[in-house]
Amino acid sequence: MLEHVYEYAGGVSTGPSILHADLDAFYASVEQLLEPALRGRPVAVGGSARGGVVLAASYEAKVHGVAGGMPGWRAAQLCPGLTFVRGSFHRYQAIADEVMQILGDVTPLVQRISIDEAFLDVAGSTHLFGPPAAIGTLIRDRVRAEVGLPISVGAARTKHLAKVASQVAKPDGLVVVEPEAERDFLDPLPVGLLWGVGSVTERRLAERGIHTVGDLARTERSAMERYLGRATGGTLHALAHNEDPRRVVTSTRARSVGAQSALGRRRATPELVREVLSHLAERVAGRLRAKGRAGRTVTVRVRFPAMRSVTRSHTLGAPVSATLTITEVAERLAWQALHDEGEREVTLLGISVSNLARQEVIQLELPLPPPDPWRPGSPTGAARWAVDRSVDAVRDRFGRSAVGYLPAALGRGAGVPEEFRELAEREL
Repeated sequence: MLEHVYEYAGGVSTGPSILHADLDAFYASVEQLLEPALRGRPVAVGGSARGGVVLAASYEAKVHGVAGGMPGWRAAQLCPGLTFVRGSFHRYQAIADEVMQILGDVTPLVQRISIDEAFLDVAGSTHLFGPPAAIGTLIRDRVRAEVGLPISVGAARTKHLAKVASQVAKPDGLVVVEPEAERDFLDPLPVGLLWGVGSVTERRLAERGIHTVGDLARTERSAMERYLGRATGGTLHALAHNEDPRRVVTSTRARSVGAQSALGRRRATPELVREVLSHLAERVAGRLRAKGRAGRTVTVRVRFPAMRSVTRSHTLGAPVSATLTITEVAERLAWQALHDEGEREVTLLGISVSNLARQEVIQLELPLPPPDPWRPGSPTGAARWAVDRSVDAVRDRFGRSAVGYLPAALGRGAGVPEEFRELAEREL
């Protein structure tokens, strides 16, 4: 594909020393890498022409309007020549790790933020590899030659702008934004490229005549806070002015483990809440136990119509990783939020566990009153932990679908495969 390199202001500068590297259409590109017959053809990972959900699409499919999250039947209508593949979930992680090793050869300051993208700080590498533009080119050439995948790179003075630049560079390109040209670069771009602007926020901004980053930058901060709320409005106003003090950090120790599920617009029935929270608790608790971790604080996020969200938290006396315990705590918190807010419909539920500690074994407690099933060392808590470890062992040998808790198992349906969720949520 055509490589486009934008060297604003024409001069060589070490100013744009933060890079954002993002593999292009990663899952679909891997499928094309593994099966040469698919190269150059529109490909959808997941779903089918009869139904299911498209998890990812190649650029050849995207030009027809195919996108992740779309029903398979709709994707087939938009792109009649579309090829559906099941997904090589067992290969994605290892291939992405190869790319991250190449990034680590350029600088030790690599912050991986998902399976297929990372930030790099190359300020200390320019004396070895040249200016940021040269480093971006080196990364792209090595990933293409050694792994066989296309990768887009953006370079700028801040993390926010580097990520925007990499999106402009797609597919398969490099964009370098020099500090003196930041406004010229940002102002014409659609506001939807800003970090944190989803379709709902983009529509709300468009209703007020704000279509580009420049429009947003020229809007008073106080007006933005009235439109979108103090936190969101203030953050987007700062990003429009490229105010982003965050640095590239390399620590990979997770402070929390979480999962969430978008529901559309659903009535919050006891059956729905139990089903969704049980499924989320299974995912969170399983990841905790796989790392030998447990957490004391359980937080539930509930999003209502009109994009309004609330959270409720409860801190336990001891760290837990038992699926049923996390489910029960989360249910109590979710209903507390629904009661406090007087809401009957929800659009998203999420669970996170924080205040993490090591938990390789359970210390049994004397069965003294009053009984507390949420304490991991109580008879009930220890039994739950033992059952979960048995479930983990069965799943490791026979797959996730071999065994599970009933509410979560009944609610899985034919949506996003668990292997895909695990890749998206994995602690990297």
